[in-house]
Amino acid sequence: MTHQENIDAAASVLAEARRLARPCCPISERFGIKTLKEAYAIQELNTQRALAAGSRLVGRKIGLTSLAVQQQLGVDQPDFGMLFADMEYMDGAEIDASRLIAPKAEGEIAFVLGKDLSHAEVTLAEFMSAVEYVLPALEIVDSAIENWKITISDTVADNASAASYVLGKTPTRLDQLDLSLEGMVLRKNRDIAALGVGAACLGNPLDACLWLARTMVEVGRPLQAGDVLLSGALGPMVPVQAGDQIALSLTRLGSVGCRFV
Repeated sequence: MTHQENIDAAASVLAEARRLARPCCPISERFGIKTLKEAYAIQELNTQRALAAGSRLVGRKIGLTSLAVQQQLGVDQPDFGMLFADMEYMDGAEIDASRLIAPKAEGEIAFVLGKDLSHAEVTLAEFMSAVEYVLPALEIVDSAIENWKITISDTVADNASAASYVLGKTPTRLDQLDLSLEGMVLRKNRDIAALGVGAACLGNPLDACLWLARTMVEVGRPLQAGDVLLSGALGPMVPVQAGDQIALSLTRLGSVGCRFV
């Protein structure tokens, strides 16, 4: 196959794996996808397919915000994925685990924008003034790659392993908040499953989201008013399955939870 045929085929394999909730082998090996440029090209193909099928883009997610995970995968920056309206759940929702492959839950902070961010080199002040409020959030990550045997190319091509997200209902403005000190406790079935803090997310979730805002302008999908930005995990991922109940508590931003059925 030609280079473009490999990219097209990899996108189709990932899309089918997601549709059937059946994992596939690493596309980095099967189709020789090695560079971030190729991986994002695959992600963009499936984004275009989703939009053409009627899905609505409502935000972005940041991944690889842990320096330890970056070193493990051999990269020096985060990655990003698309959030669609049908991926969103509200606090207390039931999530059908049969539609997922090998899901894991992460405790995060969601930023909701009140202004467009469409110009290059967005400043920190501009970004902060554009944030309407923040919310407690759970990201449900999932991999189309069997047993999570992923390289950076695999996860980027697979929409940064995004599956769904759950938003809390306690909006808080940024005024006088130091998000680097925001602590989290993630419980599974009432037992503590993960602990974390905002500083684990590139030093501060604001820094992660500023990187995302700038990157989205560079790639031609600038952020708009109403978009949801998921900050990246504040602590370790927690595997989940049908029957599990997940609850996230943040120091000042409130709580959010869901149940897998």
